[in-house]
Amino acid sequence: MAQDRELRDHLLYLLRGGGAHISFDDFIAGFSIDLINRELEGVPYTPWQVLEHMRITQWDILQFSRDANHVSPKFPEGYWPAAGVRADVEMWNETVRSFRSDLQALAELLDNPAIDLFAELSHGQGQTVFREALLVADHNAYHLGTLALLKRVLDNTESKH
Repeated sequence: MAQDRELRDHLLYLLRGGGAHISFDDFIAGFSIDLINRELEGVPYTPWQVLEHMRITQWDILQFSRDANHVSPKFPEGYWPAAGVRADVEMWNETVRSFRSDLQALAELLDNPAIDLFAELSHGQGQTVFREALLVADHNAYHLGTLALLKRVLDNTESKH
């Protein structure tokens, strides 16, 4: 029982940006709204598009983990906003709010001792809640790193102008 609690706590720590990872809230707090649609030569997406991709992917994994009737978006195009879509402040804030809400819902799922983290999902192909949580943590960390790099480069190009 103690090991189960420890495992859940470690997963929650990882999902919330613990250890070597930046937390979503720390990143967002330092991100200028002026940069959300900025483009860099050679980079196929804007910061908002990356964030929206993170939101869609996390939402899909959460729904898959708790709803046998969930239908995932078409891969890969369903996991990204349409090319050329630019966000306004309201869209950015909605993406942030939805991302936080789904992250909290996933945390609540993981924190529920009635959920067997290692039971195969009946509608999956070997997936477990544990595996899906690791997938979300890995995907979020990867793209938060991408966003942190984009921010650094965009901040640097802004200061040179």
